[in-house]
Amino acid sequence: MQNDKKAIENILIKNRIYIAIIAIILIVLCIQNIYFIIPSIIIFALIIIYTYWTDNKKTTEITQHIEELTFSIDTTAKNTLINSPFPLAILETDGNIVWKSISFVNEFGNVDIKNILDNLAKEIKTQVENDDSKSIDMQIKIEKKDYKIIGECLKKKQKGIKKKTEYMVVLYFIDNTEELSINQKYEESKSCVGIISIDNYEETMKALTTEEKPQVLAKLEKSIYKWAEATNGIVIKSERDIYVFMFEQKYIEILKENKFDILDTVKEIKIEGPLQITLSIAISQDGETDYEKYKTALATLDIALGRGGDQAVIRNEEKYNFFGGRSIEVEKRTKVKARMVAHALEDLIQESKNVMVMGHVNGDIDSIGSSIGIYKFAKTVGKPAKIVNNTFGSTLQDFMNEVHKQEDYKNAIINSTQSLSEITEDTLLVIVDTNKKNYVEVPELLEKTNKIVVIDHHRRSTDYIENATLSFHEVYASSASELVTELLQYTTNETALTTFEAESLYGGIMVDTKNFTFKTGVRTFEAAAYLRKNNVDILKVKKWFQSDLESYNMIADVVKNAEIVRETIGISIYEKEDENANLICAKSADELLTINNITTSFVLGIRKKKVCISGRSIGDINVQLILEKLGGGGHIGVAGAQITGVTLEEAKNILIEKIDEYFAEGTN
Repeated sequence: MQNDKKAIENILIKNRIYIAIIAIILIVLCIQNIYFIIPSIIIFALIIIYTYWTDNKKTTEITQHIEELTFSIDTTAKNTLINSPFPLAILETDGNIVWKSISFVNEFGNVDIKNILDNLAKEIKTQVENDDSKSIDMQIKIEKKDYKIIGECLKKKQKGIKKKTEYMVVLYFIDNTEELSINQKYEESKSCVGIISIDNYEETMKALTTEEKPQVLAKLEKSIYKWAEATNGIVIKSERDIYVFMFEQKYIEILKENKFDILDTVKEIKIEGPLQITLSIAISQDGETDYEKYKTALATLDIALGRGGDQAVIRNEEKYNFFGGRSIEVEKRTKVKARMVAHALEDLIQESKNVMVMGHVNGDIDSIGSSIGIYKFAKTVGKPAKIVNNTFGSTLQDFMNEVHKQEDYKNAIINSTQSLSEITEDTLLVIVDTNKKNYVEVPELLEKTNKIVVIDHHRRSTDYIENATLSFHEVYASSASELVTELLQYTTNETALTTFEAESLYGGIMVDTKNFTFKTGVRTFEAAAYLRKNNVDILKVKKWFQSDLESYNMIADVVKNAEIVRETIGISIYEKEDENANLICAKSADELLTINNITTSFVLGIRKKKVCISGRSIGDINVQLILEKLGGGGHIGVAGAQITGVTLEEAKNILIEKIDEYFAEGTN
């Protein structure tokens, strides 16, 4: 229409130009000869009359053509809308249906479409008001069919005194049920790759007689193969204690619903002695090819093993779901690994320009003691070293004062600012007593160098440090100080520990084992014996951790006000907001376990506007699995978590909910 109007205007403009040219020519002739004046006037008048007549005729013809064309287009558009093969509806965002096509009526004649369109109109209005785009593109399910809805939204005139804005939308309903079904079948047919590992293979084989070994292995493999049958998958034995498991993605929900019952099935295989057969299972859906999925499954298996084994982990889009992990860890470390790690660490130190040692935020004696041990390791190799430390609890003040008195350590400890200015790409960064990226003293240091070593005894979390050049991660160890003590025994040049250094490491072991009463193995006592040779003064070490009377009274009040749930779980609250609330909570949780019939304890407190929770257990309850539901972590018997945006009472109720979930999962 716009183009046709412009065409008429162009014709009229051209005619005016021609008339002007003719007029100029006639005027010139009249000037040259006055006898041409009257003929020129007559001729010009005739030209004007003819031009007017032809202009009217052309305008009428063009207008008629435009009207015919417009009518034809309108008719075609209306017929297209009315006879559209797709259900089509025009509605206002207040829910009023303006018009609907025949296809729409036929498609949704037996459906209560009014309520569906009302809800749809509200959703569209919200979308339009929150988004500048007026295009509609959404998915909806009506009865058993899936529809893709596309359309355009037009703003209507504002109504009423308050000038409330309403919109009108033209919507096409495209049935894409079959397309979605095909896509779903395609997704479900994708492969998943799993790896099944026998956690304690070596120990089990040593405990069995020659006759028993094939019988136990046969029962174990039969259980694994039978479990895999439910997924129509295949299981291939790749090593003596490793199986590769492949199946289609549609069966992953079956495994989740059954909560990987194979973990409990293999425990029922009877063997002599205290040992129990356990499995670690890693399943990956991440990767374009089966090989990529296999590689990510291997990395996921490391997480399962790093969390103590006896559990299954599913990885999907770099997120992890955990199942199992309820049994107590069985020590299965060897001195061979400690010796290999010690030699590898020594080589890395020699190849580096300098060494930085860093523990976790709000460091404890295990974190700082193990840092001192690695510092000594680096000095023995002959490389400059620094310990990065910004924070520590108030109970460590006496110990830190002792550190600064030592001649060798007066300039050994640096803060975050100094560490960031001194670190280079050729610096070896050693992380002790944690494997979490966001829990180290200065997370920025992890990005400053590619040479990273992790020495830790905590169960591995999902945000662990992935790019470590060397990792000595043993969840069966009592403490990081125990691991570092083992490494010091295998240096090429004998490490001569001072009494203070030995006492620092000994203190780390004492604290994490609660004076050698918790999580101790043969290797723990061997490490302690090695340190005792350096004239360790146990009474002096104990004095570092003595509580003042005020703190002791606080702990007594917390214990006194404890509430018992599920017969053996003690829960209490430290109500004062305190910088050292986490330490009071930890000590109170330890103290609760000394009470008869309490096998698990949780204490909540407030520190820096966050609710901190300390969990302890000496029974069959895994406090790590409970506090992981709240974003925390730790060990089966020692764990912690922090929650923001809730009160102490709200946090307590949430904790009880997670405890109930834990027991519900265990009985399913």
